[in-house]
Amino acid sequence: MPKMKTKSSCKKRFKVTASGRVKAGQAGKSHGMIKRTNKFIRDARGTTTLSKADEQIVKPMMPYAR
Repeated sequence: MPKMKTKSSCKKRFKVTASGRVKAGQAGKSHGMIKRTNKFIRDARGTTTLSKADEQIVKPMMPYAR
């Protein structure tokens, strides 16, 4: 069998944690920070884990993620 391809977009944007959850950068922080609340900016620091529904979309595109 030939190797399966990983989606390049997923390779760049997501990592899989040891427990199998998908880790992603926080959305909504590219621009327009002046109109956001301080609470939003604080809470959106770093990375976050995707919801179960979003994981089901991303995981098939990353067949070799551990």
